[in-house]
Amino acid sequence: MDVANYIDSGILELYVAGQLSEKENLEIARLAELHPEIKSEIERIEEAVKSLAENLSDVKAYSFESIRPRLGQTEIKVEKVRPLPWLSYTGWAAAVVIGLGLFYTYQQNQELQQVVDTRNQELIELKDSVSTTRERLVETNGLLDKLRDPDLSVISLAGQQVSPNSYAKVYWNKEQDRVFVDAKGLPEPPRGMVYQVWSLTLNPLTPVSIGLLDEFDANDQRLFELANANESEAFGITLEPAGGSEGPTMEQLYALGAVSP
Repeated sequence: MDVANYIDSGILELYVAGQLSEKENLEIARLAELHPEIKSEIERIEEAVKSLAENLSDVKAYSFESIRPRLGQTEIKVEKVRPLPWLSYTGWAAAVVIGLGLFYTYQQNQELQQVVDTRNQELIELKDSVSTTRERLVETNGLLDKLRDPDLSVISLAGQQVSPNSYAKVYWNKEQDRVFVDAKGLPEPPRGMVYQVWSLTLNPLTPVSIGLLDEFDANDQRLFELANANESEAFGITLEPAGGSEGPTMEQLYALGAVSP
């Protein structure tokens, strides 16, 4: 756009005086952010209006009586003329109208800026949410592809005495030494606690920790991938203090299942 012609059009003076529609005010506010010359001109007009208002307030200081001593006259007869009050108040009225317009415009600009800031923040949060969701979807799809591997062994884990309604599944890829735990059937662990997965050999009973189900509440699919290079005969899941334990707390055994021969 031709910024110089836009400034010369007089629309900025109407903007400062508050004589434009809300749509026009928004457009000028947008252009002022894009073009420093327009923003500078608006500020110059506002300063000129303020200066005009101040000068009008000093008009009465320049009456004829105030300059009479400078003329060396001790008395001057002046024919009294009926005053026209509206003339003396016209400047003040104009200043008040413009001042109110400036105040309204300033207030509108402040409210508009707040709306813009709020929308920008919402947009940033939405972008972050979409990015996080996309990353989780990629991770979930990757896990689902792995779970479709025909070489996987599926082990069902049933709920135990502490939580009979709990259940879980373990998908074990022996060739790749990987275990995928579907913990959808486990309740959310209390604050400060974490589920720990154990590989078990049965004779003698020997538990070996293969990992924690960390960030349980943040994992919507409740799918976890762990390493397991053990010759597992069964798998168990216990509830342990954050950070895990060296050995399973049998009183907090939530799920247990044996590997099919």
